[in-house]
Amino acid sequence: MEENNQVSLPPKYDPETVEKDRYKFWTEGKFFEATGDKDKEPFTIVIPPPNVTGRLHIGHAWDTTLQDIISRIKRMQGYDVLWLPGMDHAGIATQSKVEAKLKEQGQSRYDLGREKFLEKAWDWKEEFAEFIREQWSKLGLGLDYSRERFTLDEGLSEAVKEVFVSLYNKGLIYRGEYIINWDPATKTALSDIEVIYEEVQGHFYHMKYPLKDGSGHIEIATTRPETMLGDSAVAVHPDDERYQHLIGKKVILPIVNREIEIVADDYVDMEFGSGAVKITPAHDPNDFEIGNRHNLDRILVMNEDGTMNEKAGKYQGMDRFDCRKQLVKDMQEEGILFKIEDHMHSVGHSERSGAVVEPYLSTQWFVKMQPLADAAIDLQSKQDEKVNFVPDRFERTYLHWMENIRDWCISRQLWWGHRIPAWYHKETGEMYVGKEAPQDEENWEQDTDVLDTWFSSALWPFSTLHWPDTEAEDFKRFFPTSVLVTGYDIIFFWVARMIFQSIEFTDQRPFNDVLIHGLVRAADGRKMSKSLGNGVDPMDVIDKYGADSLRYFLSTGTTPGQDLRFQWEKVESTWNFANKIWNASRFALMNMGGMSYEEIDLTGEKSVADKWILTRLNQTIEQVTKNTDKYEFGEAGRQLYNFIWDDLCDWYIEMAKLPLYGEDEGAKHTTRSVLAYVLDQTMRMLHPFMPFITEEIWQHLPHEGESITTASWPVVRSDYHDEEASREMERLVAIIRSVRNIRAEVDTPMSKQISLLVQAENETISGQLTDNQHYLERFCNTSELTISTKVDVPEKAMSAVITGAEIFLPLEGLIEIDKEIERLEKELEKYNKEVERVQKKLSNEGFVKKAPEKVVEEEKQKEKDYIEKRSKVEARMKELKSL
Repeated sequence: MEENNQVSLPPKYDPETVEKDRYKFWTEGKFFEATGDKDKEPFTIVIPPPNVTGRLHIGHAWDTTLQDIISRIKRMQGYDVLWLPGMDHAGIATQSKVEAKLKEQGQSRYDLGREKFLEKAWDWKEEFAEFIREQWSKLGLGLDYSRERFTLDEGLSEAVKEVFVSLYNKGLIYRGEYIINWDPATKTALSDIEVIYEEVQGHFYHMKYPLKDGSGHIEIATTRPETMLGDSAVAVHPDDERYQHLIGKKVILPIVNREIEIVADDYVDMEFGSGAVKITPAHDPNDFEIGNRHNLDRILVMNEDGTMNEKAGKYQGMDRFDCRKQLVKDMQEEGILFKIEDHMHSVGHSERSGAVVEPYLSTQWFVKMQPLADAAIDLQSKQDEKVNFVPDRFERTYLHWMENIRDWCISRQLWWGHRIPAWYHKETGEMYVGKEAPQDEENWEQDTDVLDTWFSSALWPFSTLHWPDTEAEDFKRFFPTSVLVTGYDIIFFWVARMIFQSIEFTDQRPFNDVLIHGLVRAADGRKMSKSLGNGVDPMDVIDKYGADSLRYFLSTGTTPGQDLRFQWEKVESTWNFANKIWNASRFALMNMGGMSYEEIDLTGEKSVADKWILTRLNQTIEQVTKNTDKYEFGEAGRQLYNFIWDDLCDWYIEMAKLPLYGEDEGAKHTTRSVLAYVLDQTMRMLHPFMPFITEEIWQHLPHEGESITTASWPVVRSDYHDEEASREMERLVAIIRSVRNIRAEVDTPMSKQISLLVQAENETISGQLTDNQHYLERFCNTSELTISTKVDVPEKAMSAVITGAEIFLPLEGLIEIDKEIERLEKELEKYNKEVERVQKKLSNEGFVKKAPEKVVEEEKQKEKDYIEKRSKVEARMKELKSL
């Protein structure tokens, strides 16, 4: 690492070289570690822990880049920043991956047994945790690795047990037989929000159940005929006159030939179908409730893997969907099934395995949600204690879910995860719940299930800070955390659960703000997915354009809460921006003559360009700070881009060449000082967005301190603010731009000298322009320059009006009118021919009918284009002929 600016930047910007060893420099310097300095205000972010199931995707890159920007800004603003890293064990997802790997080797988890299988899972975790850390480093994330956590580490396991036992003792965790979402592929329960609903083309199967007394039959319909084998009743509405006489009577369940009763229940919709419904308490959540009200049998006809069990009679052993086909065929043959109609309906699929979810009667562990949800809803009414959602519309999304919450099924039939701290006595069946096993452990057997992954990650903001030890230094200092950054797709999964668990166990919100972003989508707006093959690996983007280009694109490409479309050309344009910064910095450094930090002196006489760029710097600092405080990174990025590209590179650095290449040593030193100061402050503002290139440039600039990561955030300097000088400069820029536009209009190259007359509105403006006429002479390339409040306007001239002045460019010497008209006549002839040609083509019916639509559209576009160009040439000729 360079310690000062003695070594110039290489001529070519190469992201790979710039980014290669910088992260090591940062981590070895411990610049990202929270210090515990009591003189500094703490600022905390906990990373949404990525699953140890594979490598990070582009959504992770976006999410973590936003967090990194926030943490870098806050560190530079003087906060004691803790950005805590960690990973999630991801129960179902990781276990599925490990089992798939074993399957390739011809093994299953049952062959290994629980302990050996868990060893394999831990090996997997170590391997992929290393991949994730590598990716974090390539992205340049300023994480405090000294505090890295994992959801299955010892400390977090203690927190999980504490929470489970506490909720159990309060009656908020219970065990019961309920209809849950069952994934037959992974053979485990799923919570409601782990189920993805998709519209599927299915069928309504209409059947006749005969009355026992032989007096007729009752019609019912179902989308899942295989469940009828577990029917316990038929239900009708108590007020339905069609069925009043049948309530309490029996029907014979077809195929099974079992007697079931007709019951009356308010749940039944009289208007839907026949008004009679089959009741299968073990295979439908609504039927389960009806079954409870009428004390009906719960007949489970399926196994955990989705095959039919012994209660299914002759269909035993068949897959549920094969059973459906055979059963339908059998019922058609017996005349029971009398109609099948197409029916589009919403079918639940496992988020993890993709299997069709089966509503399934099972004994599971649940969290009683109502009291926890009520406390979380109540918190949002307390202005100073609530969680602030950004954008605030997502608070409504969150509250809607909390207000309609159902009990949370937290047990999973897995081995990888936090094992439920419940034991059953081998002889008496008595249950014991506690943080430790019962004393006579050999007589007790621990529950084989593990907890839902979200149960442990719901504690992440405080369990990572050593809770339940409320006296732990990190917990006391860094909790509640300051901001959480996450996507809108896990508001229910994760954000809501962190909030209610934090209120329950710490009496505080887990974070002050939650910044919600969208999803990264493909360029055409479609969701990225493996099946579509349109995903983008962030590491591939970094290999091609560097981390800085990727980060800047991701962080400035959209507004909070909105989705982001990934476009390679936009990443490339960001690379061009980085290249522009590099070249401008390289020029500045080459002209600083090895200036030291102590030699920077802004007290000398400053030019109007110096005063203007310092004022624009102040304005940019104010805008960027204001927008980053509001998490409006897109707007902050736009302000930075405009300042760097337009003001600094295109104008100030070009104007700085005049004193830098001149003979006035005082002006030269002031310009070098302004350049050094403005570049330093600009690199600091840009640093959170593009950390690598800014550190590289800053290390070459005159500076104090070891790293830009710990340099102070720029502040507005009122002594460097000059509105009048800004107006002067803006007038000069407007004149130069107008002259360049006129030159382009009449096709006069910049290399050709011209006469320029500037008529100022008053003497003050005239004097200011005269004081700075060297800029006009240089950038307008004048052979003659007149500045006055009254100029002799030539008869034939091009003109432009700007604020405070008018400019005139005599046509004599600018162009030869006769030659220009002659040239334009040739152009007009060319466009007339093109218009005639394309119109002839489009009037040919054969061409229009036979040619592909795309080709016809292209010809229409050409016609429009040629007509526009022709009319511009005609207007220009008319203008010249009138002079």
